[in-house]
Amino acid sequence: MQPRLTIIIPCYNEEKNIPAVISGVLDFCAAEGYKLIVVNDGSRDNSLQLLREYEGQPNFTLVHHKINRGYGGAIKSGIEACDTEFLITMDSDGQHRVEDVKNLFNVITEGDADMVIGSRKGARSASMLRGVGKRIIRFTVKRLMPLPVYDLNSGMKIYRSDLGKKYSKICPDSMAYSDVICLAFINKYHKVIEEPIEIRERGAGKSTITIKTAFRTIYEVFNIIILFNPIRIFMPIAFISILAGIVWDIHIFMRGNGVSVGSMLAIIFGVITLFFGAIAEQLSQIRKKDL
Repeated sequence: MQPRLTIIIPCYNEEKNIPAVISGVLDFCAAEGYKLIVVNDGSRDNSLQLLREYEGQPNFTLVHHKINRGYGGAIKSGIEACDTEFLITMDSDGQHRVEDVKNLFNVITEGDADMVIGSRKGARSASMLRGVGKRIIRFTVKRLMPLPVYDLNSGMKIYRSDLGKKYSKICPDSMAYSDVICLAFINKYHKVIEEPIEIRERGAGKSTITIKTAFRTIYEVFNIIILFNPIRIFMPIAFISILAGIVWDIHIFMRGNGVSVGSMLAIIFGVITLFFGAIAEQLSQIRKKDL
């Protein structure tokens, strides 16, 4: 029977975790009839050599990047190589459990969802900085668009491969991929739900995620919101600027001194911002037709 699910694992400098993680996932795939794609993203340690030892095993594919493209770039290469109906992403550090893969697969096949997020709600963050970063991202996104899910940047997500191939082209190559692919599904009115998963301690090595990653993610989130709904960003700025200019000048105008230069600049800035927002909205509508 043709496999219906492919597990995609991006790998960067994980030589200490590969033997345990990949061997366990391969055994799981053999038992369940799934496929496994591992993307070596330009690792500088012995990750590639260790991964090549698994070549030739059934339903295993190794994709190699000569240089590091980033977490999102690795997943996108895995999606390109995927030929099953569904795909699920996992991390190579040993934090994700294969038992959750089967559960998420059952949820998406038995229901009508297009994406199921492995939610870590209630789980403790690996570090205080990562916890702060996640809160910053959630706070920012909720202020800019409706967000029906909690764990936006979970690394374990299962979704339909055809939709993944369609939307991955607008996603960044950075760690922000996890957030942006979810926002793309939500903004295109696909059903996105969450299912609890368990997270284990990282097997070995050190995570490359820092507070800088959170701010880079917010930047990418702004990009995707400008693509799908730019007026949510431009319009508030425009109206606040126009209102501030009017309020600032009321007492000056009532004294018969006309309109101050500062107020006029604020009003003009607001009008120009609103104008650019309208243009951005039109461009957004045109580009969305290609998705």
